[in-house]
Amino acid sequence: MVFLVYILYSASFDQYYVGHSQNIRDRIFRHNNSGSKATKKANDWKLVYSETFDTKKAAAKRETAIKKKKSRNYIEWLLNSAGKSVPKAFGKVTGSTP
Repeated sequence: MVFLVYILYSASFDQYYVGHSQNIRDRIFRHNNSGSKATKKANDWKLVYSETFDTKKAAAKRETAIKKKKSRNYIEWLLNSAGKSVPKAFGKVTGSTP
């Protein structure tokens, strides 16, 4: 089984959300349709970054490591390192605790 650590971005709130899941399509659908307390205020969450892991434990550990940084700059560094574009405005990072 493959587990993903993912980063979503909402343009309407200019925020990132960090999470992990085994079924990313279903998880993004739930984020955009009030299926998550932390992301229910917006319905424009887009996947901007992901990493794959062989175990749920490894994915949860990586998610926690990203969240512990509490840094939008770190997330934007990850995006830039992966060749992804970074939104220009400044906002905050959100995410539920695994």
